Order: sequence, then structure tokens, then C-alpha cells
Amino acid sequence: MRIKTRKDAENPRKSASTNMSSRHLSRSIAMQSLYEWDFLDKKSDLEKIVERNIKEFGPGLEDKSFVWQLVTGVIANLKEINEIISKAAPQWPLNQISIVDRNVLRIGIYELLYGDKVAVPPKVAINEAIELAKSFGGENSGKFVNGVLGTVYKEIEK
Repeated sequence: MRIKTRKDAENPRKSASTNMSSRHLSRSIAMQSLYEWDFLDKKSDLEKIVERNIKEFGPGLEDKSFVWQLVTGVIANLKEINEIISKAAPQWPLNQISIVDRNVLRIGIYELLYGDKVAVPPKVAINEAIELAKSFGGENSGKFVNGVLGTVYKEIEK
């Protein structure tokens, strides 16, 4: 556990970078949890999967609420998010998109449509999704996610 010091208060950039890395870890845990749930045909207890992944991959994560916000937000809006993916990538039926890419896109679209745009500007949400795709996906995952989320972003901006 990291204790904030007086230097942190004097140096808001350090605090902001800690928060950004914490959000990156939270996105990673959310994606891995959604991946596992999706891989198991959405029949497993997602709450237990998330709890286990937080313990395994984020033992030092101070604020777990962002993980839960992403996971519950994606699930609550899953039908609409899936429809958006299908429209933005019509040549790729949803079940033919790799499980990693599909869930990275779900998180990215959730953040673009429903996320706090002040805390996470759209371009940051897109870049974070691309980084997740590069870390967990295949060779072309980053480009694919970039293309789909870029299309969604352009539609939102209209």
C-alpha cells in the first residue's frame, strides 16, 4: 500500500501518473475478467472471477472501484455495445472477433460512451484500449482496435 506524502501534494504530476497506472491495471484486470467470463460462454459467476483476478493481478491496487465500474458498465450495456461493434466492424461478425479483441473493444466503447470524459478523455480511452490489445491480443490487435474505436469515436463526434 502506498501512503501519500507531502511531496505527493507538492507534485500533482506524480499523483496523476500513479492514478493513470492504477487505471491501466484496473482496465487490465477488467479485460482479463471479461475474457474469462466470455471464454466460459458467460456461464461462470463474473463477480467471483473479478474478485479472484483482483487478488491475483492487483494485490496492491488501492482503489478497486474502477475495475468494478468497467465490468458492471460493460455488462449493463452489453447488448448495445455489441451492436456498436457489429456496425463499426461489419466485415467481422462478433463471434469471429477474438475474445481478447472483443472484450478490449467492449471496455473501450463503454469508456467512450458512458465513461467520465473529464477523468478519461476519449483519446486516452482509445489509447488505453490499443495498449491492452497490443499486450494481450494478436499481432494485428492494436490496429484492429484502433480502427474500430476510431470509427466509433468519429460517429460520436458527429
